[in-house]
Amino acid sequence: MDTTKDIDVIVIGGGQAGLSISHHLAERGIEHLVLDAAAHIGDSWRNRWDSLRLFTPARYDGLDGMKFPGKQDAWPTKDAMADFLQAYAVRFGLPVRSGMRVESLTRRGDGFVVHCEAATFAARQVVVAMSNYQVPRIPAFAEGLDQSIRQVDAGAYRNPGQLAPGRTLIVGVGNSGAEIAKDLAATHDVVLAGTSTGEIPFAPTSFVNRHLVVHILNRFVFTRVMSVDTVIGRRARPAVMTHGVPLIRVKMKELAALGVTRAGRLAGVTEGMPMLEDGTKVEVANIVWCTGFSPGFSWIRMPILDARGEPEHDRGIVASVPGLYFVGLHFLTSMASAMVHGVGRDAERIADEVERRMGAAAELADAATEGPSAVTGVV
Repeated sequence: MDTTKDIDVIVIGGGQAGLSISHHLAERGIEHLVLDAAAHIGDSWRNRWDSLRLFTPARYDGLDGMKFPGKQDAWPTKDAMADFLQAYAVRFGLPVRSGMRVESLTRRGDGFVVHCEAATFAARQVVVAMSNYQVPRIPAFAEGLDQSIRQVDAGAYRNPGQLAPGRTLIVGVGNSGAEIAKDLAATHDVVLAGTSTGEIPFAPTSFVNRHLVVHILNRFVFTRVMSVDTVIGRRARPAVMTHGVPLIRVKMKELAALGVTRAGRLAGVTEGMPMLEDGTKVEVANIVWCTGFSPGFSWIRMPILDARGEPEHDRGIVASVPGLYFVGLHFLTSMASAMVHGVGRDAERIADEVERRMGAAAELADAATEGPSAVTGVV
């Protein structure tokens, strides 16, 4: 077992959140190590469906210190984003160790122990730099479906070739469901089931909207209006956390034109087939589950998770466990927190907090070596 001791900071997660916090820690000269479960930097993007493009033009997809390359009003592919993250880590020499899936995070004294299969690390502070979309949330009744139905979740879906010929039910009407429905419409008879999350009332791909409206949304609405610092943001946050955000790029009108059929919510199984709330049986060959994800933080062995498995924190700082932080969570401080263009603001603030805590600890250590008078202020 490889045990590394006395690392100032461990960052768990090597996606855009982990690389962003790593960059800010490096700027401050803070010793740290980034642990990432994937085999290569950027794999969290490479391993998504083939046709996926980012929801924001390239001008909003860079990270602090490095802009996204290429045409700035184009929507980058998921592979281009993966390559950018890899190039970012190389450019700034960020200390990423790939293939290090964290199995447990525990408290030990004033520090932490991070256990992976091949190594165990000790750290004074830990930043969990991951989204709260880790484990597919699939209803229990799915186990009762006929075994002939091919089932995949949004995280495992890659392209239409994965699925059997025939009718395909997509469960979930968020952005993933809508995008995958469009991807499948040319090759399959698609039924999109679930309750609508709404949609933004404009096409972000038009010239005016791409250069004006998208800019206002990304630089003002998502970061400053829809924030934990505003009344409207605090009111909206629970709904956004539970139900997701409105459709951004693909709209229901477009899906209808492509032949996608809408249906109500899925309620269970009848005769081995999915059943809608009104009792209608839907004969299908495939199901794509776009029903969201659970946080997947059960490996954090500290009492900081609420009933939904979400970490309890204040703007990424866990008050009950000093030295533990989060970056990259959905609506950590604003709707932009989990977006590429918004993660840097949270990362910089958390890096400041890490540095502040290190400074305070150093002052206490210095005072202790100087004796009681230095600690109490007695001359």
